[in-house]
Amino acid sequence: MRRPAFGPASDAAQHRRIAVSVGAVTDREVPLLGGYVSLGLVRVGDTVRRPSGPWSPSVHHFLSHLNSVGYEGAPKSFGFDEQGRHVVEYVQGDVSLPFQVPDLNSAMRRVGKLLRDLHDASAEYVPPDDAVWNIVIPADRCDLIVHHDAAPWNLVLNADRWVLIDWDTTAPGSRLWDLAYAAHGFIPLAPNTSPSAAGRLLAAIADGYGLTDEQRAELSALLAPRIWSMYRLLADGHSNSVEPWARLWSEGHGEAWRSDAEYVEQHHRPLLAAILNSV
Repeated sequence: MRRPAFGPASDAAQHRRIAVSVGAVTDREVPLLGGYVSLGLVRVGDTVRRPSGPWSPSVHHFLSHLNSVGYEGAPKSFGFDEQGRHVVEYVQGDVSLPFQVPDLNSAMRRVGKLLRDLHDASAEYVPPDDAVWNIVIPADRCDLIVHHDAAPWNLVLNADRWVLIDWDTTAPGSRLWDLAYAAHGFIPLAPNTSPSAAGRLLAAIADGYGLTDEQRAELSALLAPRIWSMYRLLADGHSNSVEPWARLWSEGHGEAWRSDAEYVEQHHRPLLAAILNSV
C-alpha cells in the first residue's frame, strides 16, 4: 500500500471562524489506527475526531457544501470540538485493500460515478475568499476543489453507500487529475496487473464517469505524470529529510511509485486503446 496521507498541525484561531460546534467529548475515545501518516484519529460514538490544521475550516466548509447538496460519498461534517479537533461522521463499513469486490467491472464504474458526482457537486461550490488548502502536490490545473487522495485506503464500503474519507488534502485541482490518481489506486496500475485487465478496468472507470473521447485520451496521457508526481514528492522528501516522506521513501514507497509510473509508460498504447474502444 502506498498511502499519501498528510500530518495535521494545530491552528486554533482558524476554528473561531466556524459557527458550528459539537461541544465537549463525553464518550470514550477509541484510537483509529492503520494510516501511514494521519496520527491522532479517534472515534467518539458516531463521530471521528481528527487533529486540525490551518486547512481544516476550509475542509469543513467544503464538506458542508457537499452535505447540503445531497452528495452521499462524503461524511457529514459537524465542525470542531472543544479541543479544536475536526468532527466528522463515523461511517460503518469496510476498507478493501487491495481493492477486492465480487464484480470488479461494476465496482470500477461505481468508482467513476462516485467521482463524477463529487466533481459535479464541487463545480457548484464557491470557496471563501480566505480559504486555506493543504496543497502537497500542485495539480495540473485548478478548475474546482477535488479530493486528491481518492483511493481504496480512503473508501468505506457498506450496503447503503460508498464514502470517501480523509479529506485533509482537499484542494483545487482538476477532474482528470483526481480521476487519474483514483485509477492508479483502484485498478491498481502496477506491474502485477496484466495490461489487458488494467485496460478493461480503466475503461470501466471512464464509463462510470461518463468521459468523452477527448477526455479519455487526456486521462490516459495524465496517468504517468500523476504517478510520477507522488514519486517526486517522496524523492524530494528523502533528499531534504522532510517527514513523513523521508520515512516512506526508506520503507520502499518511492520505488513502488516509480515502478508503477514506468509500467504505465510502457503500456500506454494498449491502455489508450482500451479506454477509447469501450465507448
